[in-house]
Amino acid sequence: MSNSPVFRGPLLAALSLVCPLAAADDAGTQLDEIVVTATRTAQTQDQTLAAMTVITREDIDKLQPASLLDLLATTPSMAMSNSGGPGKASSLFLRGTSGSQLLVLVDGVRIGTVSAGTIGIPYIPLDQVQRIEIVRGPFSSLYGSGAIGGVVQIFLRHDPGSFSPNASVAAGSYASYKGAAGFSASGEQGWISVQGSREKTDGINACRVGAATAFAGCFADQPDKDGFDDSALTLNGAWRFNERWSVDGLAFRSEGSSEFDGDYSDSNRYSVQVVGGHLRYRPSERVNVSLRAGSSTDFDTSFLAGAMRGHFDNRRDLGSLQGDFGLGPGLLTLGYDWERQWLGSDVGFDQTTRLNRGLFGQWQMTLGKQSLQANLRRDDNSQFGGKTTGSVLWGWDFAEGLRVVANYGTAFRAPTFNDLYYPGYANPLLRPENSRNAQLGLRGTPGWGNWSVEAWHNDVRDLIAFDAVSYTPANIGHARIRGIEAVVGSNWFGWDVRASATLMHARDVAHDSPTRGKQLARRPERSAQFDADRKFGDFSVGASWQLAGHRYDDFGNTHPLGGYGLLRLRAGWQFNPDWRLDLALNNVLDKRYETAWYFNQPGRNVMLTLNWRPAH
Repeated sequence: MSNSPVFRGPLLAALSLVCPLAAADDAGTQLDEIVVTATRTAQTQDQTLAAMTVITREDIDKLQPASLLDLLATTPSMAMSNSGGPGKASSLFLRGTSGSQLLVLVDGVRIGTVSAGTIGIPYIPLDQVQRIEIVRGPFSSLYGSGAIGGVVQIFLRHDPGSFSPNASVAAGSYASYKGAAGFSASGEQGWISVQGSREKTDGINACRVGAATAFAGCFADQPDKDGFDDSALTLNGAWRFNERWSVDGLAFRSEGSSEFDGDYSDSNRYSVQVVGGHLRYRPSERVNVSLRAGSSTDFDTSFLAGAMRGHFDNRRDLGSLQGDFGLGPGLLTLGYDWERQWLGSDVGFDQTTRLNRGLFGQWQMTLGKQSLQANLRRDDNSQFGGKTTGSVLWGWDFAEGLRVVANYGTAFRAPTFNDLYYPGYANPLLRPENSRNAQLGLRGTPGWGNWSVEAWHNDVRDLIAFDAVSYTPANIGHARIRGIEAVVGSNWFGWDVRASATLMHARDVAHDSPTRGKQLARRPERSAQFDADRKFGDFSVGASWQLAGHRYDDFGNTHPLGGYGLLRLRAGWQFNPDWRLDLALNNVLDKRYETAWYFNQPGRNVMLTLNWRPAH
C-alpha cells in the first residue's frame, strides 16, 4: 500500500471529457425523474436547484455493486471508511463533512443510532432497494439536525407492473452467497410488494497483523476470517381510496451477525427495523395535506468469545404533518415534525430520552427563467433548547440548456447520547454543531447529455471534540471545507458514459487547536469516478474506475492512508427473456488499500449472479 497519490488532477480529467462527449450520439441522459428529497414535494430532477444524484433499480442492476456502501461511495463528492469488509462499521463523508453530519431516510423515516449517531448502511441489502436520492448541501432547514453535508433517501423495493416476480442467487469469493426473491402486484387502486433476501460470507481478516503492537486499529492480533450473515425482509404497499384520499405503508427488517477483531468484543448480533405509514388528502389540484408516522430501531449486542459484553437499543419515533398550497405563481409548504429518541443499554446513561419538535416553511416559485426556493425551520429540543436554520436556493436559465445556481444555507447537528451522557465521557452542556454553507454552480443539458460544475464553501463551528483540559467532549472544533466538483454524463457512440471528479480542501482551523491547519480525518481531498457500459444484443459489458487520493486516519495527520485506484469489470448475458446471468469482478488489479488505519479491504474478488425476472 503506497502513501503517494495515485493520480493527479482528477477534476481536469473529468472536465476534459466534456469536449469529446459533445460529439456523442444524440441520446442524452433525461433528467425528468420525479424526486422529492430536495424540497419534500414532488418535482422533476431538472427542476431541482440543489445538487442531486438519483440511482435507480436499473442502475443498480447494471453496475452490480458489491454493497449499498460501495454504491453510495461512487457518487460525486462522497467518500467512505470501512473497518474490515462486508458488514463492518462504516461511515460516509459527503463534501468533507463527517459521517454523523449526513442525514439518511428510508422512505421518509429517519434512521441511525441515537447513542453514537452511526447509520446501519451495511445492514441494508441492495436487493431491498428500489431507488436512491442523494442531495448534496445543507438541508437542516427542511429536515432538522444532521443534514449538514446532505441527505440520502433510500426507497425500498417496488417493481412496476401488474404482477412482477423476481428471484436471484449469487456465489463468489470468500465463500460468499446471496439469495433474494419477491414480487410486486398492482391494480387500479393500489399495489403491494414483498422482498426477502439472505447473504452470508466468510469475509476477510478485518484487521491486519500488527494492530496490537501498534496500539491502534482493533487493538488485537486475531488473524482469522471475520464473517457476515444477514437476512432481510421488506413489505410495502399503497391504496387509493378515491381521488382525494390515499395511504401507503412500509415495514423493513434486517437482522444478522458480524464478526470482527477486537480485545473488548469480537462479534455482534444486530437488527435494524423501519416501519411507517403515510396518509394523503388532496382536496384540489393546488392543495395537498399529508400525515406521516413511523419508527426506526437499531438493536446491537456485542460478544467476546461467545460471552455477552453489552447491548445498545436505539429507537426513534417520528411523526410529521405537512401541507402544500399552490398560491399564485408558487407553492407554499408548511409543516410540523415530531421526534422522540429513546436509548436502552446496560451502560448507566444519566438520560435515556429526549424530544424534538420542528416547525418549517418553504416557498418555491418560478417566474420566467428564474427559480427560487426559500426554507426556514425552527427546532425545539428538550436537551439544548431552540435552533433556527434557513436556506435560499436560486436558479437562472440564462441560455438554452444552461443554468446558473447559487445557494446559501445554515445547518446543525445535535450532540448524541454518547456525547451528552456516557459515563466517564460526557458533557450535558454541549451545544449543537453549526454550519454556514455557500454554493455556486453551472449546469448544462445539451442534446448529447448533461454536465455540471459546482463549488462550495462550508464553515462548520462548535464541532464536538475531546478537550484535553477537561477530559470531556467540548464545542472547541472549527472546520473549513472548500471544494469543487464536476459531473458529466452522455451516451457516447453506444456507450453510456458517466464521470465525476472532486477537488477539496478540508482543514481544522480552530485557533487554539493543536491540529490547526491539519487535514480532516478520512476525507480524501481528490477523488474521481468513471463508469462506462454498453449493450451488444443480449450481452452487456461495463467498467468502473474509482480513484481516491491521499488522506489521514487521525486529525493530527500522523497516520497516513495512501491513495488508491479500484478497477471493476462487469458483464451480463440475457440468455432468455426471463433469465439473466451477471458477472462482477471487483478490485481487478488486487490493490491493497485501507480506508481506516489497520483495517483490511477485500482484494480481487468475483461474484456470479443468476437473475430471474419474467418479461412483461
